[in-house]
Amino acid sequence: MRSLLRLPGYLRHHWRSAVGAYVSLVVVTASNLVMPSLVRYAIDLGIGSGRVSLLLWIALGIVVVACVRAVFAFLQGYLSERASQGVAFDMRNALYDKIQRLSFSYHDRTQTGQLMTRATSDVETVRFFCGMGLLQLTNTVVMTLGTSAILFVTDWRLALLSLSITPPLLVIVVGFSRKVQPIFMGIQQELARLNTILQENLVGVRVVKAFAREPFERQRFGQQNLTLFGQNLRASRAFATVFPIINTLSGLGTLLILWYGGRQVASGQLSLGQLVAFNTYLLLLLMPLRMLGPLLGLATRASASAQRVFEILDTPLEIADAPHARPLPPIKGRVAFEQVSFAYFGGQKVLDGVSFVAEPGQVVALLGATGSGKTTIINLIPRFYDVTEGRVTIDGYDVRDVTLESLRRQIGIVLQESMLFGGTIRENIAFGVPGASLDDIIAVAKAAHAHDFIMSFPQGYDTPVGERGVTLSGGQRQRIAIARALLLDPRILILDDSTSSVDVETEYQIQQALRTLMKDRTSFVIAQRLSTVRHADLILVLDRGRVVARGTHQELIRESGIYAEIYDLQLRQGSQPAGEAGPSEARAPGPDQDRRGRQAPSQAPAPAC
Repeated sequence: MRSLLRLPGYLRHHWRSAVGAYVSLVVVTASNLVMPSLVRYAIDLGIGSGRVSLLLWIALGIVVVACVRAVFAFLQGYLSERASQGVAFDMRNALYDKIQRLSFSYHDRTQTGQLMTRATSDVETVRFFCGMGLLQLTNTVVMTLGTSAILFVTDWRLALLSLSITPPLLVIVVGFSRKVQPIFMGIQQELARLNTILQENLVGVRVVKAFAREPFERQRFGQQNLTLFGQNLRASRAFATVFPIINTLSGLGTLLILWYGGRQVASGQLSLGQLVAFNTYLLLLLMPLRMLGPLLGLATRASASAQRVFEILDTPLEIADAPHARPLPPIKGRVAFEQVSFAYFGGQKVLDGVSFVAEPGQVVALLGATGSGKTTIINLIPRFYDVTEGRVTIDGYDVRDVTLESLRRQIGIVLQESMLFGGTIRENIAFGVPGASLDDIIAVAKAAHAHDFIMSFPQGYDTPVGERGVTLSGGQRQRIAIARALLLDPRILILDDSTSSVDVETEYQIQQALRTLMKDRTSFVIAQRLSTVRHADLILVLDRGRVVARGTHQELIRESGIYAEIYDLQLRQGSQPAGEAGPSEARAPGPDQDRRGRQAPSQAPAPAC
């Protein structure tokens, strides 16, 4: 329950609504406590003595109390809902802000559906508890204390007899709460798994249809849905078991009052009005006690949800500004890797002792087989991950010693997967520079050879791209992503296989534009086609996380067997991308081998990412 104790901290920001709700609760509770006494006086002093005028005044008092109760009941409901919605608002914003700041490594090992469930279903459960749950628990405490005091003042013996059912009632309720807590935690976990399956299928719907896997995916979703259904049935079974027991104990209390109180009325020790009022007070006492079951169930469910939410909010940031971090001043673009090693999640090294220097304005191309470490290198420059050993510097500044925003503002990136956001083409190009003018947007679109196809649409730059840019082709999305990066006018440019989704002719056009745009920028290029990197100032050939060859195209043709094999193969295939190959097929020539006399493997290594 420690998670629940943190929720009042969120209510502090909405204390006016919260205080108003609790003041209204006190007034409503007081009205409920006054009402049975008015009924008692109406019976004993009005009906019993035949004083009609007094009866009318008491009836008028009951109407006034009922009206006051109605007004404050409205205020209680409205203000509590307002406070709870404020808590949900703050919690969603805090969650979204934290998710945005969490490192790539966290997202690598966390399912998107899990995050979505925590930001929606779990927050809503917490909101409901903050609004209705806390208020009703307070009402239970206030009503129990108030009615108990009145019962003892009226007749302490009858009060003790009627309250004798309270201990077993509390034992049952507490036991019920402990039983359902793991059930509710399981419900939220199963719901998160269901959302994960749903999210994967919505994102990959084209793949599912292309492989005719709809029956399998329906079965997978249905199986998970059945598991969630079973968990909810377990919770319902628990509720269905405990409530009849609580109602039976409540009925037993009424029976004791009628038996003992009726004898006192018959002997003249208690008036009829007092007995009626006493029974009403007992019902007022038992009503919140009956509500303890569902309220504790709600509290248990909210505790599980709050725990899941705070797990994210309490996650330490693996990539964050150091306490001594300072803004990175405008850079020239000298990038140096100094004995850099890196491993994902503490596993096997992906990079091992990588060292190189990219001077300002140079174009650095990265080649190697799948898993050789090319993408990891470019991910370390904007500090998407932190190095395990060594350091990465820009103009002599360790990237860990500068603020993330100032670092990434000076780096333009075109990733292998061109992600576009819902909105227009203009908004997507201006994503990094929201205030960019249309002239600037058109200029970078022309440079990326995107202007012509954009103007072919009826709405031009105001054309909606659809979710994730699905209305555009892969090549069109890639060119918009290139334009988006160029609009930043970065000193460092990273192109992660940025021409993989375009044909050879479009690639040539883009390369002609990028050749001009890369001038005076330090550029890192990952590409499958050697034609893309032939004019690079420095080519790094990687194998199993090590740089096994470096130099210009001409130097590597003469000196690197592995580079020569890749080049010869692509020449034979008409400069098309080489087929995929594993890292084991991309070795540097050994000391006993001629630099170009190495026997070609049965399947040539591909310089894929």
